[in-house]
Amino acid sequence: MRYRYTPPSRKETTVLLIAVAVSLTFTGIFIGLRPEHIFLWSLYCALFFATSYTRKLAVALLPFAIFAVSYDWLRVYPNYQVNAIDVAGLYGAELQGFGVTVEGVRMTLCEYFAQHHCAVLDFMAGIFYLCWVPVPILFGLMLYIQGRRELALRFAVVFLLVNLIGFAGYYIHPAAPPWYVMEYGFEPLLGTPGSVAGLGRFDELLGVNVFSSMYTRNANVFAAFPSLHSAYVTVAFAYAVMGRCNKWIVALLAFIMVGIWFTAVYSGHHYMIDVLGGIACTVIGILLFEQGLMRIPAFRRFFARYVAYVS
Repeated sequence: MRYRYTPPSRKETTVLLIAVAVSLTFTGIFIGLRPEHIFLWSLYCALFFATSYTRKLAVALLPFAIFAVSYDWLRVYPNYQVNAIDVAGLYGAELQGFGVTVEGVRMTLCEYFAQHHCAVLDFMAGIFYLCWVPVPILFGLMLYIQGRRELALRFAVVFLLVNLIGFAGYYIHPAAPPWYVMEYGFEPLLGTPGSVAGLGRFDELLGVNVFSSMYTRNANVFAAFPSLHSAYVTVAFAYAVMGRCNKWIVALLAFIMVGIWFTAVYSGHHYMIDVLGGIACTVIGILLFEQGLMRIPAFRRFFARYVAYVS
């Protein structure tokens, strides 16, 4: 299908430019601009102004853009300034609910894997964890390109909603990840740098700096519960099933989803409780959207207009 180019309206252009200016200004004042901020907004604007087709695509990707901005803005007011950090409590619950006993010593699965790991699992763990954001975005793009615009937007909006639910969880219950306990004990130390934890074995195996560069820039390590790593591909899998996608796509997403769940624990970045929390966020987000928001006439009309715009 060929798309005839029509320039965006003055209102559309004004709204986009104001949104970009506000985002960059706020980020620059409270966080500090980095090259990726300029690059991503430049890419988004290029999509918006290039052709009519890419403008529709840019609008369809808006939930992902909002996710990226909101995730970055979590740095402005850290969750540990809202509620007390849980270190020992979560560890104790994990030990009791999912701990294993090895030679008479009770330990968490994360502690077990820190002592028992192998190169094959280290490699697979790294590959799985590199999928956590790209795969959902690629899934959304696939649906869009296939012309399944309504399903693509349902997925994208729920993806954003699940993130917002997870972010709320960070503030309601700030929690230390497993690697923190293994490295620092049970005393919460503000300003603790991020750690690559078990994913460092992937970097060492391949002689790269992928995860090391990623996690050492983490501004807040006390955001382990719920595990949104465990939620993202779960959302994609759920909509692949609900949308009756190709069985091989469903199978691939299921494989990656379970692999990420495993890696979250294997790498020492999340407890099983965190993983279950991420899955719960997915279920809540889907039900809230499909059985809640879509039953509200005003929202249903808004969503229909959204679908019509990108179609």
